[in-house]
Amino acid sequence: MRTALTELVGVEHPIVQTGMGWVAGPRLVSATANAGALGILASATMTVPELRAAVREVRSRTDRPFGVNLRADAADARERVRIVVEEGVRVASFALAPSRELIAELKDAGVVVIPSVGARRHAEKVAAWGADAVLVQGGEGGGHTGEVATTVLLPQVVDAVGIPVIAAGGFHDGRGLVAALSYGAAGIAMGTRFLLTSDSPVPDAVKARYLAAGVKDVTVTTAVDGLPHRMLRTEMVAALEGAGRVRGLAEAVRRAAGFRRISGLSWAAMIRDGLAMRHGKDLSLSQVLLAANTPMLLRASLVEGRTDLGVMASGQVAGVIEDLPSCEELVTRVMAEAAHVLRTLPSS
Repeated sequence: MRTALTELVGVEHPIVQTGMGWVAGPRLVSATANAGALGILASATMTVPELRAAVREVRSRTDRPFGVNLRADAADARERVRIVVEEGVRVASFALAPSRELIAELKDAGVVVIPSVGARRHAEKVAAWGADAVLVQGGEGGGHTGEVATTVLLPQVVDAVGIPVIAAGGFHDGRGLVAALSYGAAGIAMGTRFLLTSDSPVPDAVKARYLAAGVKDVTVTTAVDGLPHRMLRTEMVAALEGAGRVRGLAEAVRRAAGFRRISGLSWAAMIRDGLAMRHGKDLSLSQVLLAANTPMLLRASLVEGRTDLGVMASGQVAGVIEDLPSCEELVTRVMAEAAHVLRTLPSS
């Protein structure tokens, strides 16, 4: 299946595996790439040397195109961009909109720039700045998310910009791919579906908990860091949502102390990082502490398997996923389902 996305980035299938922190490492990215889709390496949870090593490890596992997800607001963003350019990475994706200058720098080096957005105006802005494509996530998507459903947001963006649009939020099968294409998208991006594969590095016990979740077990909460965050309803989420202001602060301090030991950050550095992540929101002290520790809260569950201490970012599709295929099996299945749907559509 050829689309504007496959032509742009040089992959076989119009499917993207999103850059999930602690999950999208060399193992998952290379397995996705070898399956003919676009794997995106998550760099926000890596140091600069770790990023270069991870890119080279992916290169040792596959000769297919792949990408790196970057944080445009990171203090060392330029250094990370340099690694992407020097190592010949095909795609740079961004969770937050990169500057016009950063887009130009990457494009001048031949890197395809694909920012992620959650609103039409953001898509229009990055398109005007020269982005090659845009990934649009509707409210069904996991992690920090918006309020507008993919079925409403996607056609808005397709109509507003003249570059390829990748649809994210609520996709897990071939029917979803066909639906996205019918809206005008050039492909789909999936996070939770790739997290729940045999190639994902997430501990088996954590995967089992995702598989056991129903649709109503996936919630959006602001209790963790003050921003809408879609995740599984774990013990920690329930405790934070049920805590009063004093109890909530005590709980945040207790958990932050544990994560401070793991991360090596000082209390001052944690509070500074939390304040920087407010994005203009008026957060309580407990939310500031937890905002600074959000990457560590994810690490606790997704790496250490401590679902009692961490959070489990999740798209709503977790409630309908029932198996753990390999990336090869997943991509093959999605494309076969899409072909079947297209063959069986009523003819006019």
